[in-house]
Amino acid sequence: MRYANGSADLYDEPMTKSDRKRLRNGLLFASPYIVGFTAFFLYPLLASIYYSFCRYNAMRHPVWIGLRNYADLFFHDPLFWKSLGNTLYYTAFAVPLSLAFSITIALLLNAKIRGMSVYRTVFFLPTVVPIVASSVLWLWVLNPTAGIVNILLGKIGIEGPGWMSDPAWSKPALITLGLWNVGTAIVIFLAGLKDVPEQLYEAASIDGANTWHRLRHVTLPMLTPTILFNLIIGLITAFQYFTQVFVMTNGLGTPADSTMFYSLYLYRNAFAYLKMGYASALAWMLFVVILVCTVVVLKTSARWVYYQGSEE
Repeated sequence: MRYANGSADLYDEPMTKSDRKRLRNGLLFASPYIVGFTAFFLYPLLASIYYSFCRYNAMRHPVWIGLRNYADLFFHDPLFWKSLGNTLYYTAFAVPLSLAFSITIALLLNAKIRGMSVYRTVFFLPTVVPIVASSVLWLWVLNPTAGIVNILLGKIGIEGPGWMSDPAWSKPALITLGLWNVGTAIVIFLAGLKDVPEQLYEAASIDGANTWHRLRHVTLPMLTPTILFNLIIGLITAFQYFTQVFVMTNGLGTPADSTMFYSLYLYRNAFAYLKMGYASALAWMLFVVILVCTVVVLKTSARWVYYQGSEE
């Protein structure tokens, strides 16, 4: 095939022996990724879609039951709504608090004072502590009788709550625990602060702006793309909250199902009750919830996210 200008379509030309050899070598080099992607991502993904429409316990062949798993979720499973409510509660409080806390710490760590690298290391250290180890540590810290938190509260005349043994305080305790592990977000915010042009601060100072005005009208607007990134990552992570609550409640979601988060409920259905089909339906519902929340955030970001060089 030739075009009007006389040039040939290269895709119509037969492959030479050298071309086939390069294609073979390229596929061989890419084969570890192709095999891994197919075996550990694509196949499980497609299988979970199929199993979500089946009654399947991993011991017998799956039996097609259509939308019954999804109907049971919405109309016959109060623990589904309980776990979803617990997860939404945690997400609604943990994500904004983590963002505010990490921004505040990043602003303090961005100051030009001696020994700042040491302070940055101290705030990042909890991130490298294994989650299981830090969860066990927090069980000791929040112990209602011998924990350091209640001991300190008792010294100022306040009777500390039961924390993980009290349904009213179990989720606030986990939210507080989440503030311990914001080192990664702090590092990302520090990188965002380094990208704020110095001339903007100089212009604001010339116009008489004080520290608060520079923070409000210069720093935070220029930091909104980084805030958006950490917000989306925080939402995805919060909806999949699992390891800490599994360790701290022995996988039971106690007390009174107050810490039965969605991912923990999904895990129990899959590996405690062997209801793999039902767990697959739960997983896809979680995917839909995360997708909807992410799309909503991205759609509304045009109103509050500012990018350098963008026109109003």
